[in-house]
Amino acid sequence: MKYIESFREGEKVAGVYLCKSKSSAVTKNGKPYESAILQDKTGTVDAKIWEPGSLGIDDFEALDYVDIVADVIVFNGVTQLNVKRIRKVLEGGYDPKDYLPVSEKDIDEMFEELKKYIASVKDKYLHTLLSRFFIEDAEFSECFKTHSAAKSVHHGFIGGLLEHTLSVVKLCDFYTKMYPMLNRDLLITAAMLHDIGKTEEIEAFPVNDYTDDGNLLGHIVMGSEKTGRMADTIEGFPRQLRSQLQHCILAHHGQLEYGSPKKPALMEALALCYADDTDAKLETMKELFSGTGIQENGKWIGYNKRLETNLRRTDW
Repeated sequence: MKYIESFREGEKVAGVYLCKSKSSAVTKNGKPYESAILQDKTGTVDAKIWEPGSLGIDDFEALDYVDIVADVIVFNGVTQLNVKRIRKVLEGGYDPKDYLPVSEKDIDEMFEELKKYIASVKDKYLHTLLSRFFIEDAEFSECFKTHSAAKSVHHGFIGGLLEHTLSVVKLCDFYTKMYPMLNRDLLITAAMLHDIGKTEEIEAFPVNDYTDDGNLLGHIVMGSEKTGRMADTIEGFPRQLRSQLQHCILAHHGQLEYGSPKKPALMEALALCYADDTDAKLETMKELFSGTGIQENGKWIGYNKRLETNLRRTDW
């Protein structure tokens, strides 16, 4: 099997891949064709079937594993496949671990490190709140450990939510050393909980797509509500502390146009916003620079819409 990250223009590839999505369309000349996003653990690639229904093009659906023969092309600077043959592969004809992207870091080790930060939270209410989520609720903690942090953009892999959360926690912990005025217990707790709504916003792999609630409500609102409901189960949880914690979650995207229901009004909320943004953007660049075909495209990889700039690899 040839992994997607190693596809190069002009090659002919053959192998089994996961069909993440499938759609039908027509060309400008009115000719029907099909598009499929194929995936393995190294990434995804857009595959075009220009003659659906022809000999060698069998029926298949999204989330099927498919055996393909295709030519690798580059269109508008993006690697694509021109599919010549495709058929559905039955269970037993593939190993799922080859097709689901997984964090490069050890998931259990990251979770143990996260639990050490929980132990460092001194406020009894915030400590209890974190324990309820990550230690006492086995179903939630297992979901959290294996979930992705996004459908795409950054940390879109198994363990991505945990990896991103731990990075944000570490950045926030550093901020508290540089700026002692920060309430460390509040900031560390907010950092751990800021993206818990993603466990309900995005379906688990192999789907890794938005749920109905994810589209209608979003992870920020769902995470704030989830946190509030859990706080209400803890007797005597201070109302003001609950509000401040929820505010940090609601404001962690910083700007209204970025999806934040509120702009940061607390120092802790501002610190969380910048920690989240830092990790998300640096991980985005890391993934872009390690993406398919980057090495052949030179040091400049072009304009990135999300980062709003033309990106260049640093000289080493």
